[in-house]
Amino acid sequence: MSKEKIAIAYSGGLDTSVMIKWLKDKYDAEIVAVTGNLGQQKEIENLEEKALATGASSFSFLDLRHEFVDSYIWPALKAGALYEDIYPLATALGRPLLAKALVDVGLEENCTMLAHGCTGKGNDQVRFEVAFASLAPHLAVLAPLREWEFTSREAEIAYALEHDIPVSATKKSPYSIDENIWGISIECGVLEDPMNPAPEDAFQITTSPEKAPEKAAVVDIEFEQGIPVALDGKKLDGLDLITELNTIGAAHGVGRLDLVENRVVGIKSREIYEAPAATILHFAHRELERLTLEKSVFQYKKNISQDYANLIYNGTWFSPMREALDGFVEATQKTVTGLVRVKLYKGSVSLLGRTSPWSLYNEELATYTEADTFNHKAAEGFIQLYGLGLKTWSEVKANNRS
Repeated sequence: MSKEKIAIAYSGGLDTSVMIKWLKDKYDAEIVAVTGNLGQQKEIENLEEKALATGASSFSFLDLRHEFVDSYIWPALKAGALYEDIYPLATALGRPLLAKALVDVGLEENCTMLAHGCTGKGNDQVRFEVAFASLAPHLAVLAPLREWEFTSREAEIAYALEHDIPVSATKKSPYSIDENIWGISIECGVLEDPMNPAPEDAFQITTSPEKAPEKAAVVDIEFEQGIPVALDGKKLDGLDLITELNTIGAAHGVGRLDLVENRVVGIKSREIYEAPAATILHFAHRELERLTLEKSVFQYKKNISQDYANLIYNGTWFSPMREALDGFVEATQKTVTGLVRVKLYKGSVSLLGRTSPWSLYNEELATYTEADTFNHKAAEGFIQLYGLGLKTWSEVKANNRS
């Protein structure tokens, strides 16, 4: 009988380091450790050495940053996907790509199982496992944190020490942090009480708005069919543009978000997010849409934006529904081309101006000066017809009261 072979989503942290040894022993299996780079800055050094020292038979490090931007972030931005009107879905967007990368390596390595290090009460277990089912339904899925004997971080550390597993964790960090190029998610510790303001040490990249520069930053953002392509006249690829905008926005305290959100598993969770570039780009993109989208399209797209955000958050990225929504979104973005000028000041993003060759704003129709070309006489008949139904209803209502 051939030996089991398990591909695991490996971060190099305590949970996944312990997972390698635990799964190897429990299933007498070979372990293939897989890490995807989505632009995170921490815990990406010496990962291969750590994985192999922990017991993995092989290690794959995949640079997924450009694919993340082009195939996940930009579609979500064009859709206007903000979960519950606030969260730009950084972690949620990264999970389907990490799951896809794990499946690709697992299939290439002839693995029989896939494993992740998500907890039993979080969203990520849903996102990973639904993606696995969509991409490789024949592979078994393991979730050690839902079934193993360790009931605390201290128990995991003791297991690691007993088995000479090289982990740096010796004390519980007050926060759980997940990071990628589109944003940082921060939870746990004092943040679990919604009345507690987020302490400064919870924030990883943004300057406190109170300590941000007194002089505002003004940024010109150019879009082509819904995709940002330049900052201040300089053409940039997606990854460089987001990186630069993260730096500028973080310096001015932009992108701090505090949300009590509805998790997939039915509980409410308090999350802190840092997403400077995402906050700025979503704001600028929406303002350009106000200028270029016809009224009914703009208003209907708000419904699609929420549906798209829910789809991402709930882990159904690889679905026919997303493909169908993408078709609508792409059609709306054909005219979302132009320039938006924003001001960043002490945590806020405000609009200074916008222009587009597809602008539906007509100054001669909108003006109240002598240049006005609007037909004011047409308004009387329009109002009579527009209000006719309500007038009729009111008359009937009055007659039935008498």
